[in-house]
Order: sequence, then C-alpha cells, then structure tokens
Amino acid sequence: MGRYVARRLLQMIPVFIGTTLLIFLMVYSLPGDPVRALWGDRPADPQAMARLRHEYWFDRPVLEQYWHYISGVFQGNFGTSFVTGRKVLDVISEAFPITLRLAFVAFVIEIVVGLTLGLVSGLNRGKIADKIVLVLTLLLISIPIFVLGYIFRTVFGNQLGWVTPTVQDSTDISQLILPGIVLGSLSFAYIARLSRTSLAENLRADYIRTAIAKGLPRRRVIGVHLMRNSLIPVVTYLGMDLGALMGGAIVTEGIFNVHGIGNELYRSINQSDNATVVGIVTVLVLVYLVTSLLVDLLYAALDPRIRYA
Repeated sequence: MGRYVARRLLQMIPVFIGTTLLIFLMVYSLPGDPVRALWGDRPADPQAMARLRHEYWFDRPVLEQYWHYISGVFQGNFGTSFVTGRKVLDVISEAFPITLRLAFVAFVIEIVVGLTLGLVSGLNRGKIADKIVLVLTLLLISIPIFVLGYIFRTVFGNQLGWVTPTVQDSTDISQLILPGIVLGSLSFAYIARLSRTSLAENLRADYIRTAIAKGLPRRRVIGVHLMRNSLIPVVTYLGMDLGALMGGAIVTEGIFNVHGIGNELYRSINQSDNATVVGIVTVLVLVYLVTSLLVDLLYAALDPRIRYA
C-alpha cells in the first residue's frame, strides 16, 4: 500500500504541472492588455504601465512567466494580484474555508438523501416508490442549478420566510443549508440513480442469494453484503464530485451571496485578475488530485478483492 501511494504521488506531479500549464497558457494568452485595462477610459501613464508589466512579469515570455509562477507555488507563494494588490494566497485563505463549509453541507446532503433514495428505489424496483424516486431525480436533473436556486430563494426565503433570502454571515453554517441543498441537488439525484442501479444488480447476484439461503438477517444482508459492494461506483462519483462541488459553487454562491471561492473566481474573471484566477484553479486542481487518490484507497476498504502492490 505504501509503495502504491508513493507511486501515485509521483504520478500527480506531471499531471499537476501539465494541468496548471494548460490553465496558465489559456488565461495569460487571452487577447487584451490587463495592465492597460486598469486605467479604463482614462489616459494611461506609459511609465507606470511599463513598471507594472515588469513587476508582474508581463514583459517576459509566457513560459518564463509560468516557470516563475510554478516555482513560487512549490514554495507556498501563489503570486500577487495586480488588480487589488493582495497576495493571492491571502484571498484563497479567506474564501476557501467558506466554500469548503458549503461543499461539506452539500456533500453530506447528497450522501444522506442520495443513498436513502437509491436504497428505497433499488429495494423496491418496479414499485410505486421506485417510480416516484425516478421521477423526482429526473426532475432535479432537468432543472438548471441557477433556476433551482432562484426558485428556492424565492419560495423559502421571500415568500415563506423560513430562511434569509441571501446569506448574511458566510461563517454561519446554518445559513449555508439552503445553498447546500441547491448545490447538492443535482449530485444526490445522480447518486440516487447510480446507487439504485448498483443495488438492483447486486441484489440478483449469487453471493446475496447465498447469504439469504444461509439464514442471515435481512438487515445484515443489506447493510453488510449488499451496500458494501454496491458503494464502489458511488464512491467513485463522490470523489470526483467533491472537487466539482467546490468549482461549481460559483453559481450558487452568486445567487445566495456567499463570499467563497466561486464568488471570488467570478470577480477575478470579470476584472481580468489573471493571478487570482490561476491561483484559485490551481487549488481546485489539487483538490481533484487528492480526492482521486483517496477514492482509490477507499476501494480496498469496500472490496477485499482489491489489493494494491
């Protein structure tokens, strides 16, 4: 296991460098002059523009800029925003915990609701409960997140008054429940359908029939034998979805005024704040890589047949 983890960590290095290089080239190769954009419609000072270009490495070739950036990343320095003048790491440090809390709320909701619906549907395939779950999940998949967010905010916030329409305190996890439901709605619909299919297939497997024939209690058959083997595809989806929740929070955070990574990324794109955009996306790439490794390690815990050399 230790050798496998070490090998995977080494494999992450070229993946990380290749991904960040692609992102860097895409962002810094866009047309337009971000330094000139700071002056807007006002006349620009050529000397000030030249000083800023030199200070933020805009006067160097793009590959040299990337080498300067990635060297700083490995030292814990994500650069400085030439728009706000703030350290990118400080911006991420303020916004990342908020998005992490929001993603955690959505993650818990999608696990609990998604697996519950999938279990009910899978054990009652073809019955009325199964059809209700299929219709409900199809409805959630069909509605875009921004539409669902506005519906929830209007109904539960403005009309019923159960929650505040927008988040007033992003550090209060209770105010993140409604945004978390909206953020996780698409995911728990997929999880419900995925777990339903996996449960229904494994329910007809020989080892389940053998466990029933041996007289094991139904709770043990379902909870130990059926669920454990049916969770492998669900765990794969959940691992990839954790990074997607953080990256996809940009719409939900905008609707509910959550000052997290998504909101900061949207602001940075609008202001052509390239350093902050690349820094945030770099962190999201790291999240994807780490969760991918954790998912692979969880396979061995769920299925004893899987062993890593």
